[in-house]
Amino acid sequence: MDSLALHYHQRTKYSPETIAAKSKGLNFAQQPVPFKEYPVGQRYDLKPYLHAQQQESQSRDWRLWQRLSQLFFCTYGVTAKMVTLMGPPVFLRAAPSAGGLYPAEVYLLSRGTESLPAGLYNYQVQDHTLIRFWDQNVWPELEQCCFQHPALGVVDYAIVASAVFYRSAWRYQDRAYRRIFLDSGHLLGNLEIAGALTSFRPCLIAGFQDQRINELMYFEPTQEGVVSIMPLIDQERQRPLQRSGFTALPSESHPTYNFVEDGELLDYLHRATMIKTLVQSQPATAPNLDDKYNFPFCTKISMVTDPIPFNTGLRGLAQTLGKRRSTRAYTGADLTLEEVRSLLHFTYQPQEYADLGLDPDPDYCNCNLLETFIVVSGVEGLDAGCYYYAPRAQELRQIRFKNFRRELHFLCLGQDLGRDAAAVVFHTADLKRAVQTYGDRAYRYLHLDAGHLGQRLNLAAIYLNLGVSGIGGFFDDQVNEVLGIPTDEAVIYITTLGRPRQG
Repeated sequence: MDSLALHYHQRTKYSPETIAAKSKGLNFAQQPVPFKEYPVGQRYDLKPYLHAQQQESQSRDWRLWQRLSQLFFCTYGVTAKMVTLMGPPVFLRAAPSAGGLYPAEVYLLSRGTESLPAGLYNYQVQDHTLIRFWDQNVWPELEQCCFQHPALGVVDYAIVASAVFYRSAWRYQDRAYRRIFLDSGHLLGNLEIAGALTSFRPCLIAGFQDQRINELMYFEPTQEGVVSIMPLIDQERQRPLQRSGFTALPSESHPTYNFVEDGELLDYLHRATMIKTLVQSQPATAPNLDDKYNFPFCTKISMVTDPIPFNTGLRGLAQTLGKRRSTRAYTGADLTLEEVRSLLHFTYQPQEYADLGLDPDPDYCNCNLLETFIVVSGVEGLDAGCYYYAPRAQELRQIRFKNFRRELHFLCLGQDLGRDAAAVVFHTADLKRAVQTYGDRAYRYLHLDAGHLGQRLNLAAIYLNLGVSGIGGFFDDQVNEVLGIPTDEAVIYITTLGRPRQG
């Protein structure tokens, strides 16, 4: 079965033979601005509430604003300002973004309360404010766009994340679609943690009527599109919602399609992955993760461990969100086996952190469609080589015995991060199987989930004072060939881990 998503993935692969031809010099005169401005609208300043301490005498209204201020800051707020020689300063944010391009925009939709009148609000990142740019009740239309998702029937607020395509395409051309949804997954990972910090439970809706929601948000569809919708369950006022709603829905698959030129493929795929009408989803047949890639006589290493002891609880995680940075260089020194166990445990065993106040079952589109491979170059107690990670069995299974530092340097487009990392995590997926389940829209879901998992790796690594950096650019086919990963596993995302080089 062919599809446009498979065609897109093949067309946007990097290879040693074609990467030079696909690489274009950047036109800094056309560099996009990573912020959206609304010249007209009512502005709500969130800064006075950001660092204020909660007091019993404070009103419910004040408490709501405090929570929303922290929620937005921890999800996507500016955490540092970096001066550059080539252009305007870069405002670093709580969520990582490929190339520091930040294609995501974040919005708040209100049903209408005493604190926040009904309408559409944009989060203004530069000055940490909300601006209400539309003042009419949009909630009935929102529910229709989301096929009457039950969460929207019981909440007052919803977060909407969008992507401004050119911000990323300016540098990465058609392949930017991959990075846009990985970046959006990072944002979802932050929102999950930020929700726990502020007593909100975000419910992910990734299946919705694209055209209707984009019209509701007043987007120019060729420039900006909704990526995800997250109703906010207020856990200070209502009971947790029973999981009766859907997260992901299928779009049509396109076994036949028109050929488009390079530079037009991103927009073509995005339009093809849109949902127009509700189609019954066929649940993905989940493999037995205890058995997949369970090779006879392979070396197996238990990854069972205790939860990371966050000494200051959720406050420690909030501080981690604020100081998160992508590592620029590693020392090449080893990690300990227990550090690797802790990283995987936090990422894949969320139920073990419920006592901390984190969601024991966070929303993903469908993590059963993703697999995890780990290449070990320097971990005390582990032989160098490529391993498959089985999350339910919590064990590593060795596929190949070899130190791959040289190969990783090549596979990651000559980036020293691949060579000097102690361990490199590869998220992969069987694209044909995913498309059979969700149509071409599966391509969005795979990258959203991989980015979400990658962000959990990010936060655990930063808390443990380790280095971490995601890589979205790599030689696709050569990864499978060199590491011995089965050819039907398409590489979606790479996360490098190691000892950070100081200075």
